[in-house]
Amino acid sequence: MSVRNNFAHGNLEKANAEIDKALKQKKRSDADLLKLNRAIITLSSGKPKEAELLLREVRDRFESNQNAKIAEKSQKALSMVTDDNAVAYAGEDYENVLIRVFLALSNLMHDGTDAPAYALQIGHKQNEIIQKGAVQDPKDSEKEINPKAAVYRQVAIGQYLIGIMQEATYRNHDDVVKAYEAVNAWEPGFTQGRQDLERARRGVHAQQGNGVVYVFALVGPGPYKVQQNCEVLQEAQIWITFLIGIMSNRPVLPDFAPVMIPCIVRPLESVSAISVSIDGKWNGQTETITDIGRMAEEQFEAVKPQVIARAVVRRTLKKAALYVTKEAVDANTWVGLAMDVGGMIWESMETADTRCWNLLPTEIQVTRLEVPAGEHRLTLQPMSRVYSMARRGYMVSEASVRTGNSQSTSIKVAPGRNTYVLANFPGDDLVGEIVVNNERDR
Repeated sequence: MSVRNNFAHGNLEKANAEIDKALKQKKRSDADLLKLNRAIITLSSGKPKEAELLLREVRDRFESNQNAKIAEKSQKALSMVTDDNAVAYAGEDYENVLIRVFLALSNLMHDGTDAPAYALQIGHKQNEIIQKGAVQDPKDSEKEINPKAAVYRQVAIGQYLIGIMQEATYRNHDDVVKAYEAVNAWEPGFTQGRQDLERARRGVHAQQGNGVVYVFALVGPGPYKVQQNCEVLQEAQIWITFLIGIMSNRPVLPDFAPVMIPCIVRPLESVSAISVSIDGKWNGQTETITDIGRMAEEQFEAVKPQVIARAVVRRTLKKAALYVTKEAVDANTWVGLAMDVGGMIWESMETADTRCWNLLPTEIQVTRLEVPAGEHRLTLQPMSRVYSMARRGYMVSEASVRTGNSQSTSIKVAPGRNTYVLANFPGDDLVGEIVVNNERDR
């Protein structure tokens, strides 16, 4: 958590130093996860090309080759006698999709040549994950169910990026319309999407003499994992131990060892949006195009039964191994008692797999501004939700007010072209710098 804390407080050098230290000390299987965190630090530091290289390296490694599959089988076998941390980390489903999102954003912020391809990969990867999500129906062994198909929402930012990049080419307006139609269908709460669709249908990118500024904001501290005791499983294991004792000739100690599973934590957001001003005049505020916190929570709930099933199988195998050993050595009462205590220690050593890409934001937000061509001063300032209650508590109103520290930078807007801006606000202060890429400079 020290990397996360240093990053949140803007101490990027310390966060990088912690990653360097971890890369030297931790097992090789966690190196990719550390590199994902470094990619966010690098992108926020104004080095999008380096961030893209890191993300691409991890993406390719997660797309394991045949040799990795052989290793994966042995690791899964090892996890049955230890815990899920024994398996090389391959990313949660939402993380694998978000690698493509940040590849697209990173490339967009330096040359943009591969950004359309990365944007297409976002949807392709999610569809691939969903298609592979079928598991056996516990109620009918001859049927399969796909819990991911009903829960995994399509990620609108991929089509949004395709739309804004294609729109600026002044070609293939039908493709632009299709992209924005998908955005509106997949993220109906994104109100700017309706304006984008209406504009695309008219075929007008910007008024003559104007350019377009897209401000992407990485907002809020992202989701992370913590371990918790699954009390239902723990109670079930106590009964399993009791039943084994009834069927066995050996005395059995009740199994009170906790059964730890991971759960997703979504921190409270101190920032609701980013206010955007140009040349001292307020022009608008960002709104959510991808809710990463919601995405992580929903997807984890969909796969949680599988996580619990692995925990049950692992604990049952350990318990079975203990009693097979006791029978094999014909343990007497005192030896059997010692073995029971050793088994409980073995089981209590299990820890939930809380590894995750913990430098993600909780939301990716964006706003589109059409401004006259030329050089401008862009100012960003975090906003927070403020709630007020009417008399007698009958009505609650919500408003956003500018509460954080403002940050400014210069931008050059070319007529008829796009200018892209990216900033990271995990809290009330900007982390790193405001990254700007002008299409004119490509």
